[in-house]
Amino acid sequence: MVAFSILLIFPFVSLVYILTSESANLIKNSLEISASQTIEQYASHVTTLMKQLEDIGNQVLGSSITQTWLADLRNSEDLEREELLAKRRVRDFLSSYAVNNSNGISISLFTIAKGGLWKQDRTYEQQPWFLDYKEQNVKWTGSHLDEDQPDESMRNRNVNGYLLPLVELQTLISVGIVKVNYPTSVLRDPLERIHFGETGRVFLLDIDGRSVLGQQFTGVAAILQEGISKLAKVRQTNQAGKRVRESGVFAVRNQGKPYLVFYEELPDQNWTIMGVVPERELYAKLNRIKETMLLVSGILLVIVLVVAFGLSKSVTNPLTRMARSMKLVKRGEFDEAIKQMPNTQRGHSEIGYVTGAFGQMTHRLKYLIETEYETNLRRKNAEYKALLLQINPHFYNNTLEIISGLAAMKRNDLVMDATESLGQMMRYSLDLSSDQVWVPEELDYIRDYLFILKLRYDDRLQVRIEEAPGARELKMPKFILQPLVENAVKYSLENGEKAIVELGAEARDGWLYLTISDNGIGMNGELAADLQRGLSGADTTAILHTEGNSIGLRNVLARCRVQYGDAFEVHIASSPDSGTTITMRLPASRS
Repeated sequence: MVAFSILLIFPFVSLVYILTSESANLIKNSLEISASQTIEQYASHVTTLMKQLEDIGNQVLGSSITQTWLADLRNSEDLEREELLAKRRVRDFLSSYAVNNSNGISISLFTIAKGGLWKQDRTYEQQPWFLDYKEQNVKWTGSHLDEDQPDESMRNRNVNGYLLPLVELQTLISVGIVKVNYPTSVLRDPLERIHFGETGRVFLLDIDGRSVLGQQFTGVAAILQEGISKLAKVRQTNQAGKRVRESGVFAVRNQGKPYLVFYEELPDQNWTIMGVVPERELYAKLNRIKETMLLVSGILLVIVLVVAFGLSKSVTNPLTRMARSMKLVKRGEFDEAIKQMPNTQRGHSEIGYVTGAFGQMTHRLKYLIETEYETNLRRKNAEYKALLLQINPHFYNNTLEIISGLAAMKRNDLVMDATESLGQMMRYSLDLSSDQVWVPEELDYIRDYLFILKLRYDDRLQVRIEEAPGARELKMPKFILQPLVENAVKYSLENGEKAIVELGAEARDGWLYLTISDNGIGMNGELAADLQRGLSGADTTAILHTEGNSIGLRNVLARCRVQYGDAFEVHIASSPDSGTTITMRLPASRS
């Protein structure tokens, strides 16, 4: 019922989601394009005004009236009257621009020798706009007050200006600067009429992030600074090294809130128009519509699911719980499966019968498995102990024969040494507190055993033991090396005058490798295959009654098989008269 309900509501929810998502993307793109176009229109307005200011500045500079005044100024000592008349004509000429221009443009001329044309002093040299022009060649000034104006009303209003060198064209000597002023309100008023969302604002910034129009950055200073930093990193340049006019939008986060930053660059002025608006405000209406549609869909889905659950609880819920119990039984978690077994209600006899039968089967299966597991565990432990006890009589019989031989040879001193070694071996053998021993302990036991063999065979026996450092930290089954070493010595002496035996222990890739090599008579392929087959799961109790050759090797392989199961591997490399190499791989154990 839940699946049916989901399939019933899914097409509607999907349709709502797709429509709202696609509509949102289209509307977002439309809003972003609209905002970018608004900024672009303002940028065109700024560009037009700046071009007009450049033309006015060039006209003033190239005017014959201006050039005549500059020439008279250069010869002012001899022609003071002419210089004063030329200055008056320049003032009238510049005043006519202010009168005839609808944007309230005014023009000032500043000479190095005489100072400003209107105020006639050199205080302008301390003004920030002049210092920026002199030190950094900033031709487009920020908003400021300029006292060097034709009348008082102009001196009390904020202006921006365009600066260019005042050059006497006849001599091409720069004698000052031309400053074309325009009211800050000409650019600021239309900029402040641009609104994005409820609180979104647009700013005109210079290359250092300062306001060109004297706007306040309340609440958005960090965002604007981050925007300027991003543009400085990604700004492209052409081959001439000039800035390229770019525009776009990017997202920033400030105090955990997302903002959209629209920008358009004015490369000729090194200005950037930058609009900042909280993302949620720009998409406020769109988000409300989307959230409402999704909320309605969610409520509808919840209602359908509640109804479906109520209908299915009395029918499908017991079957669902029983299926969950079956999965737990499959994994062997019987106790948890019994807990998950449903309690069926009246009126559902079929479900009740199936549930009851399955519950009884689960209890019975749990009992049988636990009984079989305990039986196998006891049998496995008994087999292991029997195999371990089988080695001891076999080994001690061989060792006593060695000591008996030494006594017959009246080598009493060697008998004492052999007896002492045998005593150490017996102490080691009688310690049955654990079936696992450290690798160095087992190797020390082998060294005591080899000492006894060395007393018997003298130079006919050569043994080399290599113990890798990593193997010293691992554990291994007790008494698995002595039968192999015993066989190696025995069959090597049968094959020649000397027995050369090599024993190695190495830890590698999470495994313990034990290797025994000899120069003995070897074994044929049938015997090696028979030993390998005996490792693949044959009844280990049969080894207790094994007769003939390789009893020691069969015993060791069976013990390892009982203890490690399929994790134990052995490789036997042997051929007649070419010796035998046995490599056993055991899981690395440190406890």
